[in-house]
Amino acid sequence: MAFPKRTRARELRANMTAVERRVWYRLRGRQVAGHKFRRQFPVGPYFVDFMCLAARLAIEVDGPLHEEESDRRKSAYLESQGFRVVRMPVEMIDEHFEDVIESIWRELNNPPTPP
Repeated sequence: MAFPKRTRARELRANMTAVERRVWYRLRGRQVAGHKFRRQFPVGPYFVDFMCLAARLAIEVDGPLHEEESDRRKSAYLESQGFRVVRMPVEMIDEHFEDVIESIWRELNNPPTPP
């Protein structure tokens, strides 16, 4: 029997948007600063688009249909669990992809501040 979160994570991974897929192709395989990323990673009641556990870094891709209040609650929860959250609007990824990857690289090389 599959676990509900595992099943949902698999569904989300299988149905990534084109923008999420583009970001994933650059994050997978330790291509950015040698860090391992996971996609659609469950944290509490949420799924994080891209997660680097070693750096405690959550990357969220925000499309035009994202709800600000829901995003705020999700970010607050992740931060309460000790994660840094970086939100990337789809437009930014589409128009400045290399800058987005560079900003993720900078976050990875910026050690998290202790709680």
